[in-house]
Amino acid sequence: MVAMQVSGLSVPEINAALETSWLGQQVVYHSCVGSTNDEAKGLAEVGAPEGTLVIADYQTAGRGRLDRLWWSPPGSGLLLSLIFRPTFLMPQQAQRVAMVCSLAVCDAVAEVTGLAPAIKWPNDVLIEGRKVGGLLTELGIAASRLDHVVVGIGVNVNVEFEGSGAPALMTSATSLKAELGSEVSRLMLLAALLRCVEARYERLRAGVLPHDEWQSRLVTLGQAVRVTMPGRVLAGRAVGVDADGALLVRRSDGETERVLAGDVTLRSEG
Repeated sequence: MVAMQVSGLSVPEINAALETSWLGQQVVYHSCVGSTNDEAKGLAEVGAPEGTLVIADYQTAGRGRLDRLWWSPPGSGLLLSLIFRPTFLMPQQAQRVAMVCSLAVCDAVAEVTGLAPAIKWPNDVLIEGRKVGGLLTELGIAASRLDHVVVGIGVNVNVEFEGSGAPALMTSATSLKAELGSEVSRLMLLAALLRCVEARYERLRAGVLPHDEWQSRLVTLGQAVRVTMPGRVLAGRAVGVDADGALLVRRSDGETERVLAGDVTLRSEG
């Protein structure tokens, strides 16, 4: 069973736990911050090196996709953002970095807990259909080139939902502690996550595309879906993803539409 880690993290213990060559070697730690992604974006814009880790024990303005609230009581989750400078990618290929990171979250959770996470397109990590984590990817473009990618990662580690004042949107969520019935070491999970991200990112840099494996982890595929996008709603069946992570949805007229961004919900067959 994993060791218990319920106190705040610290830079010295993070440094001591690292098993990476470059990812996370520069750590910016906050006991409390508005948003790790906002902090990381600001650092990236002034030249912070690739691999910089921004991590907090609590966020006052944590957010996910579509500016949704990311709720996590102090010291109960992994709340972090990573800075990448993937000069080998075009801006439209940036989702490949997010795919690498979501696969690494699954790797790390499986390694540390023995649980088997899956992915819901485009950025949720699920256990038995309940959300345990999510990612938020934000880009920096300079002169039409990809300057940096910030990937925010949130994992519900030791979050307790009952009697905790959790918002209503968390009713479909879970945590590693809830699934296992015991505390999970956030530090151990962080070390495993960074190691897995670095290994997968190096493979991406070498030209190994992650979309086939990512697709195999998607619970969305084969399902009847409704995709809400600005100005319209697309209904159809999710049939695959392409190399850049776009969802391929087959409409009722038999045509397949490529969806780069949207809010996906499963729908009944009726």
